[in-house]
Amino acid sequence: METAIEVATELATFGGGCFWCLEAALRQLKGVESVVSGYAGGHVEAPDYHSVCSGATGHAEVVQVTFDPAVIDYRTLLTAFFAIHDPTTKDRQGNDVGTQYRSVIFAHSPEQARIAQDMIAELTAERVWPDPIVTEVLPTPRFWPAEDYHQGYLANNPNQPYCMAIVAPKAAKLRQVFRDRLK
Repeated sequence: METAIEVATELATFGGGCFWCLEAALRQLKGVESVVSGYAGGHVEAPDYHSVCSGATGHAEVVQVTFDPAVIDYRTLLTAFFAIHDPTTKDRQGNDVGTQYRSVIFAHSPEQARIAQDMIAELTAERVWPDPIVTEVLPTPRFWPAEDYHQGYLANNPNQPYCMAIVAPKAAKLRQVFRDRLK
């Protein structure tokens, strides 16, 4: 009788503007098992999209990534995260403005926090961006999955104007930069 081998997965939680962009880009990587759009870091129980968009809940739009560290390590996920958003703009990504669009890494362990802080220090030293990195590194708070219609948003809405203008180009940028790591 054959037994299934369980794969030990880990979680990563990132906020970098609209969760549709992060979800569409990161789900393309080998080793990423799932990407769930949601909310984290606020003070309201059971937030919803409209309340988070108001900026009043304190939540950030985030993605929670389940990944196989034997295939893709946390540092590579961080590299992808930094490649697809601007970590130097406080509380905004492009035309999306507000604390819900902040650049944040919610670390699931002290090791993730250390890796994230080390990467920010390296990117700063290398002067990858002309402005300082404002990405916060914080312990992971409770994660609230977003409403079903936000999951797989680009795949389900490829002709929506925001998807065509913003989401699809970020997913394409990731494909170009990480072409050897795509599913």
